[in-house]
Amino acid sequence: MAAKYVAQIIVLGAQVVGRAFTRALRQEIQASQQAAKRAGGGKEGAQSAAKDSLTGITLQEAKMVLNVTKMDPELINKNFDHLFKVNDKSKGGSFYLQSKVIRAKERLDQELDGTERKDIGSGTTQENTKDAPPT
Repeated sequence: MAAKYVAQIIVLGAQVVGRAFTRALRQEIQASQQAAKRAGGGKEGAQSAAKDSLTGITLQEAKMVLNVTKMDPELINKNFDHLFKVNDKSKGGSFYLQSKVIRAKERLDQELDGTERKDIGSGTTQENTKDAPPT
């Protein structure tokens, strides 16, 4: 008789865990799809997601941390320097916030490098075609 109840408890427990796992998996898939839509989808969305996973911070979050709205390198550096100094642990700041500022700067730098490389790449290609001898 007791074995019957133990078996029922085990089956019920397995069902509860299975449902919870399924629900968590569905939520994760939804979150992933929404993140892909926010990133722009397609090839650019995949590149953005890869950059996000490398630094652990999204482009939008990085902009909010450094309090910038446009990708201006001077403003980014100015805000980074200020926030980094303010959050210095020796001055009573937070190491966590300081590391968050560093990650935000790294993420924005990646975005700027990607933008500059596209511009440079297209400019170089145009220059090479102008200078190339006719075939």
